[in-house]
Amino acid sequence: MTCVVVGAGLTGLSAAWELIRAGTEVIVLESERRAGGVVVTERREGFIVEGGPDGFLAAEPDIQALARELGIGDRLVDQMAKGAMVWTGKRLEPLAEGHAAELLGIQVPTDVGAVPAVVAAQHAAPLQGGFRSFAGGMGEITEALAARLGPIIRTSQGVTGIAPTARGWRLAVTGGSLLEANGVVLTVPTWVAARLLAAVGVPGARELDDVVYAPSVTASLAYRRDQLNGRLDGSGFVRAADTGGVVRACTYAWLKYPDRAPAGYALLRAFLEPADGDPAALAHRELASVLGLSGPPLLSRVFHWRRGLPRYKPGHAERVAHVRERLARLAPLDIAGAGFDGVGVSACVKSGREAAQRVLGRLGVDPGAPPRSQPSPGRSLRG
Repeated sequence: MTCVVVGAGLTGLSAAWELIRAGTEVIVLESERRAGGVVVTERREGFIVEGGPDGFLAAEPDIQALARELGIGDRLVDQMAKGAMVWTGKRLEPLAEGHAAELLGIQVPTDVGAVPAVVAAQHAAPLQGGFRSFAGGMGEITEALAARLGPIIRTSQGVTGIAPTARGWRLAVTGGSLLEANGVVLTVPTWVAARLLAAVGVPGARELDDVVYAPSVTASLAYRRDQLNGRLDGSGFVRAADTGGVVRACTYAWLKYPDRAPAGYALLRAFLEPADGDPAALAHRELASVLGLSGPPLLSRVFHWRRGLPRYKPGHAERVAHVRERLARLAPLDIAGAGFDGVGVSACVKSGREAAQRVLGRLGVDPGAPPRSQPSPGRSLRG
């Protein structure tokens, strides 16, 4: 029994973990050179720099349950500084809880179970509330998954097409090779899933492409603590809508979670509007004015996701349910990820594992079966 997971972001890795635990042979195909998707943590000179989400709501159980299964439950850490401020153009003032998403223009659908706090906290700005992360950054969860899954992850191998067979599915892989699978979990962006599913005649598949992925640009800047000439309250600030500038929000990363910077140093993370020029230089210039910075940053790191946070149109959940209903009439295949089932890292874990469970159920495999001792490389037709 062989299953293929397409995509090695957090959703795909979680789906593969669920399939492996049930004893199936699994292959994970990833078009990029690395696993992890938008979960990226860099550790430089004692600083922990996040390229994607920096944490999750403490009340969300899925990612924490997965961490315990992987043996890294003791690496979970709580948010320290709480609350947020708003930059009025003249001063920083306290911000009411839950208002950050509104100020940032983030529209959250009511039909997918995502809430403004999740969206803003994961992708845009600091908010009040209880959040958690990992001691070494969010990359710990994807790194642990990748280490446990090992050789079944094949990077730089995307899927160019799928076709039904008598026993399941045949997948065309970048470079011309083919793979056969009894079951498939697609954990790709909606526009990719729409193309693949429409090609095999799934009604309504093209409607999945209605999801719009907003761009995301962040700049992390490190300073000596004495370069910040003012008091910082909360975990960061959001810019008011009627003020100018390119910095939409800023997280005081070294205050939000423990050990994000060496003693005596500060780490800021700015979220920027798309603009001409070097994002790090633009961020420093505006933050110098808002926070009273003196002198240039000691180091900087910019991440630009051209298609970052998914935004759904009304009726999104119904469209996804319709496609899944159609998929249930074909060989075992399911879809999962932030583009389908809600934003946030914990939602991605849940989406991936539940999609894997649905595929296992259709294959007649008990999801509670003992895990395999070694992942199997699967079966290739040609390549």
